[in-house]
Amino acid sequence: MIEHLAQGERSVEDLAARAGIKLANCSRHLQLLRRAGLVEGRREGKRIFYRISGENAVVGLLNALSRVGERNSAEIARVMATYFRARDELEPVSRIELLDRLRAGTATVLDVRPEDEFQQGHLPGALNIPLAQLERRLAELAPDREIVAYCRGAWCVLSFEAVAALRRRGYQARRLEDGFPEWKVAGLPTGSTTA
Repeated sequence: MIEHLAQGERSVEDLAARAGIKLANCSRHLQLLRRAGLVEGRREGKRIFYRISGENAVVGLLNALSRVGERNSAEIARVMATYFRARDELEPVSRIELLDRLRAGTATVLDVRPEDEFQQGHLPGALNIPLAQLERRLAELAPDREIVAYCRGAWCVLSFEAVAALRRRGYQARRLEDGFPEWKVAGLPTGSTTA
């Protein structure tokens, strides 16, 4: 749930649907997260909307928990080695490298998150093609230009899958080393399409 909230504010109903849990369970989890100071909520009529609290600290906490899990769990280390690192044949692009490429206009930035997440915030100039639509929207991508894909964060598989699909089609593609939340908390420029 915190990963979804790192993309932008969500209603309890939306979070329950995204997490695949019952509304009551989701509400209880959010109450506990709120009590811990990780999320904050606002009421709009009968609906409650949540967002992460202290964005820099919470995104940093998620990253730290990921590193601890990698280091302390043999299963997580195995998944990292067999899935993530095996799929990332080329070094990922760092935020600073991508920022330089954005300024120089030498790369297409591809956001493969769902459209509603893109609308809440994205990298400047990013093209939003959700992973499920990538195959049928390939014509929107220049075949002779490097593509840098990103998604929700370092553990999000969407960008890995997008890069693999693009490489199979002959595109020069790499992924951003992490995702939108880390970009945002680093204070780098962002765009938004919400009012």
